[in-house]
Order: sequence, then C-alpha cells, then structure tokens
Amino acid sequence: MTIAEQIVEVLEQAGVERIYGLVGDSLNPLVDALRRSGRIEWVHVHNEEAAALAAAAEAQVTGRLAVCAGSCGPGNTHLIQGLYDAHRSGAPVLALASHIPSTQIGTGYFQETHPERLFVECSAWCELVSRPEQLPRLQRIAMQTAVAEQGVSVLVLPGDVTALPAANPTGHGAIIEPDGVVTPAPDRVAALAAAIDAARSVTLFVGAGVRHARAEVLELAAKIHSPIGHSLAGKEWIQYDNPFDVGMSGLLGYGACYEATHEAELLILLGTDFPYDAFLPGRNTVQVDRDPRRLGRRTALDLGIHGDVGATLRAVLPLIAEKTDRSFLDRMLRAHAGKLEKVVEAYTSRVEHHRPIHPEYVASVLDEELAEDAIVTVDTGMCNVWAARYLTPTGGRRILGSFRHGTMANALPHAIGASYAAPGRQVVSMSGDGGLTMLLGELLTAHEHDLPLTVVAFNNGSLGMIRLEMMVAGYPSFQTDHGVADLAGIARACGIESVVVEDPSALRAALRQALDHPGPALVDVRTDPSALSIPPHITAAQVRGFALAATKTVLDGGVGRMLELARANLRSIPRP
Repeated sequence: MTIAEQIVEVLEQAGVERIYGLVGDSLNPLVDALRRSGRIEWVHVHNEEAAALAAAAEAQVTGRLAVCAGSCGPGNTHLIQGLYDAHRSGAPVLALASHIPSTQIGTGYFQETHPERLFVECSAWCELVSRPEQLPRLQRIAMQTAVAEQGVSVLVLPGDVTALPAANPTGHGAIIEPDGVVTPAPDRVAALAAAIDAARSVTLFVGAGVRHARAEVLELAAKIHSPIGHSLAGKEWIQYDNPFDVGMSGLLGYGACYEATHEAELLILLGTDFPYDAFLPGRNTVQVDRDPRRLGRRTALDLGIHGDVGATLRAVLPLIAEKTDRSFLDRMLRAHAGKLEKVVEAYTSRVEHHRPIHPEYVASVLDEELAEDAIVTVDTGMCNVWAARYLTPTGGRRILGSFRHGTMANALPHAIGASYAAPGRQVVSMSGDGGLTMLLGELLTAHEHDLPLTVVAFNNGSLGMIRLEMMVAGYPSFQTDHGVADLAGIARACGIESVVVEDPSALRAALRQALDHPGPALVDVRTDPSALSIPPHITAAQVRGFALAATKTVLDGGVGRMLELARANLRSIPRP
C-alpha cells in the first residue's frame, strides 16, 4: 500500500464521499489511488477556489467533514481564498494541499511555495508530511481537529512522499463528533437571573449559536416580554414564527432591532460573535457563548457566561420572575412594523411595471417561489442585502453566504457543494453579475455534473455595493459600471438552460420554469443599478465611511413576507 492509498482508505473510513479539486502532477498519486478505489468521487471544478467554497457549503449543509484538494504552487494559492471563507464560516473542511518533491523544498524549485506557512492563518491545523511514518496518525489528527474546531485543517503532501510505500498499518478509526454540552457555572447563572430581574426592559440579540436552542430563546422572551433581534447568521434559526421578532442589526439590517438593542436596560447576546461593535450599545450587556474566546471581544460586558445557549437558558428560566410589563416589547413591535410598512410603500409602488427591474422585486418573487426547504446561496454585495431583507426563513430553508469573509463569487461554488450535499433539495444561487463573472468556469462545472441548481443572476452591469460606497463617501462612481453582460448567452454556450428577463411581468414564470428544470438553469434578470439609494435626509457630510451610511440606508428596510409576520405580531398585543 502506498501513502496515497492509505490516505484514501482513511478518508473512506471517515465516510468522505467526494473530493472537490483539479487534478495536477503533484496530486497524481492521490488521484490515481482514488481512481483505483472507486469509492470516493472526484468532483472536477474549474478553479481550486471553487473547490474550497463547494466543500465549505457541503460541510455547512451536512455538518460533516468535507474535503478539497489543490496541486502545488498556483493550485494552493487558488485554494486559499475558499479556505479563508470555510474557516471563518465554521465549516469543517480538510484540504489536501500537494507540494513540490520533498528533495526540492527550499531550492526555489518550479512552483515552489511553502503551504505549511501559507495556510496557517486560514486554518485551525496545518502540517507538512515529510515521512511515511507520520501517517495515518497525522491525517486522523487533521480530520479530528477540523471537526472539533469547526474549521479548516490542511495536510501538506509532497507528491513524491504520497507515492512511497506506507510505513504503518492503516488500522481503523472514526471521527468523533463534538456533541458535548458546555454547562455554565451556577454562580454565573445566578448573576444572569439577578440581572434579568433587575432590568425593566430586556432585549435578546441572537446568532447562529441558537440553532439548537430556539425553544428556550422563545420561552425566555415570553417570560420577560423581550424583543428578539438577530444577526444575519442567526436569521434562519430564529426569525420564522417568532412573535417577538424586531428584525436584524448590522450593515444589512432592517426593522427595529437597532432601536431595541440600544433602548433596553439590559442586552443579552446569545450565541453570536456579531463583529460590528458600532451597532452595539457598549453598556449593560451580557453575553452567553460556548466558546469563551468570544466573550467580550466585540463589546464591554457586565457579565460573560461560558456555556451552551440552551443549557444556560434552561438553568436560568426557573430562577427568574415573570415580568408583567410588556410596554417595551409592544413599543418595539409597533416600531418594527412601522419601519417595514414605510419601506414597502417606497419599494413596491408600481414596481411590477418598473424597468430596469427592481432587484427587491426579484428577491421578493423568488422568495414566494422557493420551496420550504430550499437552500439559497448568496453572493457578497447587494445580493446580501436582498437576501437579508427579502428571503423568509421557514425552519427548513438554509441561507449560505460568505458572511464572515465577504469574498465575491461565492454563491455559485457554494451552490455546487450544496447540490452534492443535499440531493433532492432545491438549490438556488443568488448571484451578482460581478461575482458570477469572476468564476464563470463553474457554470461548466454545473453543466458537466448535470447539477440540479438554479442561478438567479442580478445583472445590472455594475459593482453595486462599491458604487454605493463611493456615492456615500462623496466620490463620483468610477470603474464600477461596465455594461450589462449577456450572462444567459454565456450560460447557454456552457450547455445550461437560460433565459433573459427584462419585463417584470415575465419574471415569475421564468423563475418557476428554471426552478422546475431538472438540470442546471440560469435566469439572467436585468436589474436597476440604482435601486438602493440613500434617503434624502442623509448627506455625505453626515456619514463617514460605508458602515454608517449603510446602517442609515437599510435599518429602515426589510420587506417581503417579514411584514406579514410583523403585522401578525401586532395583533397579539393585548388591547387596553
């Protein structure tokens, strides 16, 4: 048995079903071992960045280890972008990074890089295999670390080493999933109970860490009449059927979340590593997180609790008194609904007749046509805005994006990985024209593997978010507008079913046909590049930098079916 064959056997034992990558000379021993085994699929992509992004999406959808590979030199430097996204998104990914021949390392050889240094910043574990005796132990450490740390592990493999005979028996091993629960210290729970009882008004702000604690969060909110705001990562887990919802904070936020977090006497952060400290009040704040490294790193805390969100709330609920005054909650619910009503009026008046098509209208119609368990992948930039404000969580839908790393071109590769991870589920890529054209080769990937995914291209011929940044800062837009590309024509040339939509009355039928198509399809929607404008009362002199400008722009935003929820929640307010 060679080292390459041993690596494949260990992957098979771990339940790995596929590897995303491009073949290359330094990977030849590994790829040939896969060919001869026949148990793990090699998913050919057209750029190693897409391989890492696809693996990241698969890992996020399944919760299991996913694998990608890159050849030496440029293969690795392409891979790194997607690995940054995977690591910052908390996706357990193993990257097999091949290297130049071991005898040439340090000589300035053709395509020489130092992967063991290159990948350190975007991984939880990164090591070079220099001798057969290091395996399979090192590989199992890499896989276990990726799963335990919920991040990237990189195994650097010189091509000549993988061709050598294995020195150790493979043995048997399995990945141990991190399923333990972090129980908070009793004195911290007691302090949390005291803080809640002492505060006349409390707001809960939640992130993805409430994924398995939704019931406990809602029970706490009901007992203390607390509004619930959320980050973008927390949206899909908490917003649906939530009678306490006041929207989202952050650069893409909407509704009354900002108001609720700043006006409450006590703010409780639950399972969120929300990075934008400018949106937090910086006072009267408690944070609960199972990762103690996150406690207090975004804002000053009155109390930090190291614990699983569900375990912490189950411990504190019996200790707190039920509040009788719900005036703060009711005021925030009214403010939230009012903000949504305001933006609905601004963005939906005769929108079905507007040309170029309003992108908000595209996102709203798409939301209505999506399956209840659809997986939607979202490009960075304006597509993030439309997804945040118009896609409605259902409890079954997933929304994936480069929400931490913010790389362009992520949506289509993410959709490729999601298609493999969840066969039978509807997968949709909300792609901006800027992002899609960066990795156009992945349209060929979708066609070659006949993946049942739909690309909805928001095609406005502009780098919309950058255009907005320039405008807000007082600069004239420059080099952001490059004309509308024929994305449907490009997709058609790749063998993909495609259609151009310029008439808003044709939009719904085009989306429906694409979503029902059994293979890959692309809807090229010609959208308005000026759809998101700064309200008249805000000037460049009043805002410095994009963060504050975007805040002022979209904190009043958010429409779609979220308005229906807000209206329903208002009906639950007791009448005097």
